[in-house]
Amino acid sequence: MKNTFLLILLVTSYSLSAQSNSELKQHFENYYNQMKVQGDVQGVINGLTHLNVIAPSQARKDTLAYIYMNENMYVEALNTIGIEFNPSDSEIALEVKALCLKSVNQPERALPHFDEMFKRKPNANIAYDLAELNMTLSQYDDANKHINYGIINATDDMKRGYFETKTPYEVSLKAGFIYLKALVNFNENRATNIDSAVAILDEAIAIAPNFNLALISKNALLSQKAPSQNKN
Repeated sequence: MKNTFLLILLVTSYSLSAQSNSELKQHFENYYNQMKVQGDVQGVINGLTHLNVIAPSQARKDTLAYIYMNENMYVEALNTIGIEFNPSDSEIALEVKALCLKSVNQPERALPHFDEMFKRKPNANIAYDLAELNMTLSQYDDANKHINYGIINATDDMKRGYFETKTPYEVSLKAGFIYLKALVNFNENRATNIDSAVAILDEAIAIAPNFNLALISKNALLSQKAPSQNKN
């Protein structure tokens, strides 16, 4: 009789717990949806976090990490889904890991995620990131490979944003690739390639006269050349 009573108590407790979790899940689903309607980003984050505790879901984790990334909360995004490379990751998870690792200055860790993104859906925008990362890592052959792909495949309507001025601006993505080509050319041999790098920068500036970063780079290269000319 005692054992029967304990069994009934255990089953009842389990049933109440399941009902409670179900009710909580429904509550936070409603809360999450309402926060989306109101455009309350922090509320959306809170709702998804509670849902992931009550009913863990990889899709929800990916979504939460993506929201963190869009809010420039890169460390929080990476803490949500990790940094490990996994070829079976969703496209959202790949993008979050790639962009967040790049944003926190981890180019070597970001590279495999960008490589996988490019493998799945080759496009000029991803090629630009790959070119930048490979250049940062002094992998100039790979950088040039992606630069050449980008110059061929960047269409006239594709733009790239730059943020070195107080007011961000955009230029043609093709001009951006030519700018990277100049930087790679210079870094391949800094002693002899100033003139060739400047000539390539002039190509980028001809396409995008407002390309401030290319103008700054050109002036920096010419300033390196000037002292050696003054000695002669």
